[in-house]
Amino acid sequence: MDLSAANRKGLSLFALIMIGLGSIFGSGWLFGAGQAAQVAGPAALVAWVIGAVFIGMIAMSYAEVGAAYPLPGAMARFGSISHGPVLGFITGWAVWIATASLIPIESIAGTQYMASWNFGWAQGLVSDGRLTGTGMAVALLLTVALWLACYWSVALLARANNLLTLVKFAIPVLAVGALIASGFHTENFTGHGGFAPNGWSAVLTAVTASGVVFAFNGFQAVVNLGGAAKDPGRAIPRALVGALVLGLVIYLALQVAFLGAVPPERLAEAGGWSGINFASPFADLAKLLMLHWVVTMLQFGAFISPSGANIGNVASAAYLAQNLAETGFFPKKIAEVHPRYGVARPAMWLNLGFSILLLLTIGHSWEALASVVSAAMVVSYLMGPIAVGVFRQTKPHLPRPFRLPAAKVLCPLTFAFAACALYWSKWPNTGKVALLTLISVPIAALVLRRKGETDLRRQFAPAWWMVGFLLWMSLLSALGGEEFGGHGVLPSGVDTALVGVSALGFYFWAVRAGVRAHEAGLPAPDPLGDVAEPAAAGPEIPRQSSPAGTTVS
Repeated sequence: MDLSAANRKGLSLFALIMIGLGSIFGSGWLFGAGQAAQVAGPAALVAWVIGAVFIGMIAMSYAEVGAAYPLPGAMARFGSISHGPVLGFITGWAVWIATASLIPIESIAGTQYMASWNFGWAQGLVSDGRLTGTGMAVALLLTVALWLACYWSVALLARANNLLTLVKFAIPVLAVGALIASGFHTENFTGHGGFAPNGWSAVLTAVTASGVVFAFNGFQAVVNLGGAAKDPGRAIPRALVGALVLGLVIYLALQVAFLGAVPPERLAEAGGWSGINFASPFADLAKLLMLHWVVTMLQFGAFISPSGANIGNVASAAYLAQNLAETGFFPKKIAEVHPRYGVARPAMWLNLGFSILLLLTIGHSWEALASVVSAAMVVSYLMGPIAVGVFRQTKPHLPRPFRLPAAKVLCPLTFAFAACALYWSKWPNTGKVALLTLISVPIAALVLRRKGETDLRRQFAPAWWMVGFLLWMSLLSALGGEEFGGHGVLPSGVDTALVGVSALGFYFWAVRAGVRAHEAGLPAPDPLGDVAEPAAAGPEIPRQSSPAGTTVS
């Protein structure tokens, strides 16, 4: 989607917040509260706060570099700007995988909620929490339909996004009010095993494996599409804060309503929160409470929310694929933009093929795909704090409309937090995502060879920290505590501490690798023009414009 073509005057701050909020309220709110309650019980409330803090830390690091480089698909470009082409491709590949994976998961969400319809064929879409053959066919049909809507009607959907987001915002708010009014059982928060019936390790797992990180991932749309804002330098950080705060408030309200509305006798029959396994959490709960109008509203919302979220998903994934093509690691054909519709249609076709592949292989339920996608998202977050650390040393006079406070402390901590979140995703999800990301390494070597590059050792030098980090995290995950899916070789508590401490070492290795890459001249020229380094420190001189047509003040 070419947002600059859809709105030549630039997106307003409100519109950018709506894009972020619209992406945050995709299918995550339909399933996140139910899945988190099953994993962590009432302590799921803590998981949402931890998830919001984690994503907030990640978002603020991206706010600094995103405001300095307000480019379409920016999250896929920071690795190339900071470390050179190889790491740029690896991180761009990771971001692309995480973003393109969101397209089929929204269709799976809509299909699972269709199973709550009072039709025989609809109730046969899901069996034992998994999509049946018919369910897979319906999810495939929805995936293609949602993709075609963006393929043919990009400008219309961009203009309609604000209205869609307001509708999506209203549906969960009404659902919360209805569930609480139907009867709120405070004893649910302390009975049936207590506030944290499965222990605090389950709370940490819920952050990534139960859709919490997945739900807040919509912040990426603000970074990737913020270059089309009227004043991206100021709009991007403000939109990130606005979207995340509003998102957290609504998700906490949804979680409280879900926890309090489940009938205590149902909890007793299920043997506690672990036994509460609704295929369509809010719709099934509303049915149980005889709230038929709420069921109808939620069934409607199960289509509105994924459709609205996929506006940003399809647009962001197309931009990311374009960027990989422009760097030469994807075929140049991928970056071609349709002269009439302003859409990179080859990139969209690539994303559709990848979406279908995911749907047919691991997309047998929202929960199954969300756990893997969430881990992939965490990998895609790694470059934010590292880019801040590298640019602070290599580009001290880079115009920064937003500066992350206490960056020397917050950036290493943010990276360590991201490493812990990846570990909490549980084995074997960590191994799957590491393998999927590392596929890019031999591809990068092959492409560089075909381009005539003879010194691969020099080209790969700034990227080895990422390879080492992913292999190390896979090893720790496999050997870690059983509560995180590992084999229990590492004692509980020691495993997470080892992840956090070792992540600090990888962070400083990564920053140093970026500095050395600049000294070796590996990164491409600054995409917004070289920044003049004054003889003496003075006020930053703003650039006038970027190739993307945005103005940085």
